[in-house]
Amino acid sequence: MGNSSYQPGKKSGLTRRAFLGTTAGAGAATLLGHTGEAAARQSGPATTAAVPAPTSPQLDRDTGDVRPPTDIRAAQRPGSDLMVQVLKDLGIEYIAANPASSFEGLQESIVNYGDPPNTMPELISALHEESAIDMAHGYAKSEGKPMAVMLHGTVGTLHASMAIYQAYHNRIPMLLIIGRDDKFFLQQQSADDIAGIVRAITKWDTQPKTLEESLLAIQRAYREAMTPPRGPTVVVIDTELQKEEAGDLALPIYSPPIIAVINAGQARDIARNLVNASNPRIQVGSLRTPAGIAAAVELAELVGASVRTGATQMPMSFPQRHPQCGKGATTRYDYTLGLETDGAEASINGPHIRSITDRDRTQIGFGGVRKPIVPPRGKGPPGANDIVADAEASIPLIIEEVNRLLTKSQRNGIADRIRQHANANHSARIRNLEKALESKRKGWGGSPISLARLYADLWPLIMNEDWCLASPSVFSSRHHVQLWDHNKPYSYLGMHGAGGIGYCIGACTGAALAARERNRFVINIQCDGDINYAPGSLWTAAHHRLPMLTIMHNNRAWHQEVMYLHYMAGVRGRGTDRSHIGTTLRDPFIDYAKMAESYGIESEGPISDPTKLVAAYERGIAVVKAGRPYLIDVLTQPR
Repeated sequence: MGNSSYQPGKKSGLTRRAFLGTTAGAGAATLLGHTGEAAARQSGPATTAAVPAPTSPQLDRDTGDVRPPTDIRAAQRPGSDLMVQVLKDLGIEYIAANPASSFEGLQESIVNYGDPPNTMPELISALHEESAIDMAHGYAKSEGKPMAVMLHGTVGTLHASMAIYQAYHNRIPMLLIIGRDDKFFLQQQSADDIAGIVRAITKWDTQPKTLEESLLAIQRAYREAMTPPRGPTVVVIDTELQKEEAGDLALPIYSPPIIAVINAGQARDIARNLVNASNPRIQVGSLRTPAGIAAAVELAELVGASVRTGATQMPMSFPQRHPQCGKGATTRYDYTLGLETDGAEASINGPHIRSITDRDRTQIGFGGVRKPIVPPRGKGPPGANDIVADAEASIPLIIEEVNRLLTKSQRNGIADRIRQHANANHSARIRNLEKALESKRKGWGGSPISLARLYADLWPLIMNEDWCLASPSVFSSRHHVQLWDHNKPYSYLGMHGAGGIGYCIGACTGAALAARERNRFVINIQCDGDINYAPGSLWTAAHHRLPMLTIMHNNRAWHQEVMYLHYMAGVRGRGTDRSHIGTTLRDPFIDYAKMAESYGIESEGPISDPTKLVAAYERGIAVVKAGRPYLIDVLTQPR
């Protein structure tokens, strides 16, 4: 394990990790020697670079052979208690971690400080740092605010880096605390600038030098994470600061983020255009919080606009089944306003993460962050004509101006227009549903089970419940888009920012953390390839009693890659009979029900008979409504 090497009964001598650090590291250097640029830089003959032997304090610390004093209390008011109080005052509900020595002071304060302790934040046990970040990702999508994650030095940060990369691309606010132990621990797990490992994929970082600075740093990290463009922020905290005696040090006063809004003239222009339009249109992307959705609904109802929603693609968007949501009575729109998305005449779109400068100091040039490539006949880079401001914070200014401008006759006309839109949208909804149901009958009774039936049979059982579909759905063909109603801020949490596999189970666990205290439950349509990257989140769900219904999309393959190989073999005229090699999960098949059971989750399957789906769903829903996770392994069609 990266940060635990305790060996029962072993009191002295080299530990496994220390042995590897001294012997294996030196042996590898001997075998590989020095080549290329490294050899050119040598001033003399090639030599073996030996790692210094661990000191006695290192060995004692690494084996857990350091006993606390029994007659005195080392700190009356530990600095880490103040750090936890800052987190409490910021409203941080959860902090996920895989335990480690570099934040032992902070972890002890989390679980013991406060009344009651281990509350706001509650420590969430993660079996892998990547999973801890994914949990924070799913939680933030559900609630529109951050949770925190603790990471151990270099190795924990490296483990977490892929998930941080996805969160950065998704503009997900989260607070990352990296523990740094640089005196009496393995130097390989420390560094002068640990945050530099993820600087290009985080929004802001700092490494405070004093306890007072660390408290201010935590506050600023939260503020930076929440200021658009939102993203992960990092505070590196030395172990000594966590254990320092705070004395009478006062907690700093928190200053909330300053969020950019449109100016008064822009608000008047947009309001005037909405009021004077005969058929206005509002297009809504992902707003920051549920309050933004409520404001967007108020504005749409006030001006009688038809609305395009992003609710089937992302969280925090306009309710899909609102009467004004749809194409409306006519598609001849004469003014279109975009809120965190495109708009033909005007678009209020918060700054993109590419506006964060001086972070990619080694010029990696991550795609999606660097300046976009514009087609030769394009109209310009995405967002070139946006009003760069936060839509959620700007909507109230527009509403105020609209209320000032509207006359009584205009309000009567708007009421008529709303009725026309509502009737047209309802009729379109019925037509589209009938068409969708007809198209999804193909393979309805087949085995393996069709993905359309996997979604369709579930909907009648959850339609009157408070649910959150937290898993990405592209790989399971997105049947929920036409069959389900997405009316809550968290109805669908959307895709992972960089498309990296391994995200799903962790993110759904984080969404289930949010759901646990809010009387709702999470649905996870879980791809089999994805879960094998980081299945340990199943244990976290069981341990913390999380209401998560996992339904395996078990097609026994990385099917997208199967299709890639089919295509490539066909293009090259080689045939497709060997395209299963390296792309399928067979010989042996994986039993996901047993996997879940081994982590402590109630489970069943594999199910290949579609007539048994509903009964299995009913059992699973009963368990998650009682506050426990459940997994159903379903053998499915590839797509």
